Amino acid sequence: MANDGKKTLKVQLVRSPIGCNASHRATVRGLGLGKLNSVRELEDTPAVRGMINKIDYLVKII
Repeated sequence: MANDGKKTLKVQLVRSPIGCNASHRATVRGLGLGKLNSVRELEDTPAVRGMINKIDYLVKII
């Protein structure tokens, strides 16, 4: 991924969102995480930080 001087975060889904609140499942999908152990590299913005903070018990920053 071309990094144009922007900070990024690597986020991994480590726990299944099955049985979680519907808005938490939607947040997982909004971050682009699908299957368990999937990893996405996301731009470090306040919006992304807030989404990660909301579902911190489902993801791990690597």
